[in-house]
Amino acid sequence: MRTLPLEMVRTLVREALEREGYRVLASADPVEARRVSDRHRGTIHLLISDVVMPKLSGRELAEQLLTRRPAMKVLYMSGYTDNAVLNSGILHQEVAFLQKPFTPAALTEKVREVLEANGKILHAGE
Repeated sequence: MRTLPLEMVRTLVREALEREGYRVLASADPVEARRVSDRHRGTIHLLISDVVMPKLSGRELAEQLLTRRPAMKVLYMSGYTDNAVLNSGILHQEVAFLQKPFTPAALTEKVREVLEANGKILHAGE
């Protein structure tokens, strides 16, 4: 099994999205993500978060950020299968999820899908 260090995954995600014209605010961990969100004056349309992280889960991070940014959508990613994530109770079936590993094309397609989705279904793991 081969893995990419978190920093490399973050860099690959950022570069893939910037190539498609998205503006990316990156952070190294959930604590920094909260700081970035608090300091950013503009709209944040989408949070992309791993499901399992140190200090705070992706769901917990999303719930905290959504209290201040209720229109923000959320895309979770994980090396675990979507069934494993659902069965663990970390997320429910109606959240946007992308399983690692993924290609840049799969990432950008999923981001477009989430951003274009209407309604609340793709917000957080409520």
